[in-house]
Amino acid sequence: MIMGVLLRSGGIRRHMRVLGINAIFHDPAAALIVDGRVVAAAEEERFSRRKHGKRPVPFAAWELPELAAAWCLEEAGLRPDDLDAVAYSFDPSLTRDLSSLGVSDPSDAMRVDYARRAPQFLATALPGLDPSQVTFVPHHVAHAASAGLSVPEDSAVLVLDGRGEVASHLAGAYRGGELEILKSQELPHSLGLLYEDLTRHLGFLHSSDEYKVMALASYGSPKFLGLLRELVHANDDGGFTVERIDWDALAKARTADGEMTEAHADLASSVQTRLEEVMLDLARWTYEAAGGPKTLTMAGGTALNCVANARIAAEGPYERVWVQPAAGDSGTALGAALAIGRKNITFGSAALGRGWSDEELEAELKRAALPYTRPESIAAEAARVLADNGIVAWYQGRSEYGPRALGHRSLIAHPGDKDTQTRMNDVKGREQFRPIAPMVRAERFADIFSGVYPSPYMLFVHKVKPEWKDRIPAVTHVDGTARVQTVHSDTEPLVHEMIAEFERLTGLPVVVNTSLNTAGRPMVDTPREAMELFGSAPVDLLAMGPFAVHRAKAFGA
Repeated sequence: MIMGVLLRSGGIRRHMRVLGINAIFHDPAAALIVDGRVVAAAEEERFSRRKHGKRPVPFAAWELPELAAAWCLEEAGLRPDDLDAVAYSFDPSLTRDLSSLGVSDPSDAMRVDYARRAPQFLATALPGLDPSQVTFVPHHVAHAASAGLSVPEDSAVLVLDGRGEVASHLAGAYRGGELEILKSQELPHSLGLLYEDLTRHLGFLHSSDEYKVMALASYGSPKFLGLLRELVHANDDGGFTVERIDWDALAKARTADGEMTEAHADLASSVQTRLEEVMLDLARWTYEAAGGPKTLTMAGGTALNCVANARIAAEGPYERVWVQPAAGDSGTALGAALAIGRKNITFGSAALGRGWSDEELEAELKRAALPYTRPESIAAEAARVLADNGIVAWYQGRSEYGPRALGHRSLIAHPGDKDTQTRMNDVKGREQFRPIAPMVRAERFADIFSGVYPSPYMLFVHKVKPEWKDRIPAVTHVDGTARVQTVHSDTEPLVHEMIAEFERLTGLPVVVNTSLNTAGRPMVDTPREAMELFGSAPVDLLAMGPFAVHRAKAFGA
């Protein structure tokens, strides 16, 4: 139990150069903070090309982010022995045998063993690092810090995921950089594991496929909500109860290639609705226990549920709800580093990964022998292709930290064609019920959408105003909502320019945005990976830095 536990190194000073590491469960990542500024952060999958950092054998739930950590140091011009501390987002001293609770798995003992040996492993991976510099940070404290210390003001903080060492939830408050833990829900009760179990029952077998259930839920009705309210509910003490559910009694299990039935959609809708209700109850309890702060910050994999986030923002007591862009386990690398420093920062752009200079990009294009041009404006060039209903692979600047493509590693398309969703899902090789999302110029947001503003990280859903539903059918989900990214000229000038030019040509201040990858693969990170996707998928334009590669010129079709 982590109630009342902050860090076991109570006398630690405020470090200047801290490397955060996540290497537990999934999404291994590294993040580097220097003098209170996030210099670099990246997931290991972008280097290893293993989705979510999963090794097939021998141990699928542990991978040290060696490549990501080495790159973070290189980006800052530091050596391992320059670091003041390394923060590891799991505390093995908090673990215990969970077999009696029915939530352990065969990997648990090995996971804890690897965590205990992390200082030695890190010293081997980063020659020159002193193992004594490694500090263990409780998993949910790392999640909490990634959110609560990424905003400048004091805040309530709510963490929800599948599990940490022995818990699945943390409610707390940040005041002056210090975390007060108000409640921690111990296993086996877990909203994240509930959703994960449903995901497998519905035939989605890959890691972190829960977002597919969220999308499917909009096609059903919450017909099983009454039963779920009996089995899953918030408690008066700030925790919650999740009883075992006989999924087969509600809808028969689906195989990965089996038919998706109405009952499956209804079950997804029911669980999604109950998740929203319980999360809203927990947010309200946290507000009262924290003394009524204006801001709620959120992290943990369950905080990637943008439908629930939007409901908390709309119906909860807070003036502002802020969700960490890397809310999943990759974000605990950043959070662990922030927890060591215990100092609020202002989180700016999520573009914290690798980037290449124009000279390097041009050299890669020449190496690949692709015919390219350097137009006066790559934004205008892309807008023209989009206006002609083409698909653009948009590769610009540094890659994003977290699961969302936010205009740096994106596939972009026309929102006014009702067939765009089908085309994009075909390009990506994914299920047709999966929605695609809009990017909108910030100053036009209120004309088209209602809901949380600003929304620069695509972590809330918004209602599409009735007069716009037929104008942007590709990004209007079946329930009349859209997961919006607001694009601001001061933070994303090139994307803003591209959308402005698209609006001049079409009258639409919105474009389709989805991640630059195909199903089951990480987002592209390097120029070579961008060119490989362009060569293998029906994409009309590769906009790579200031350079344009047109499919018709490159491949004659």
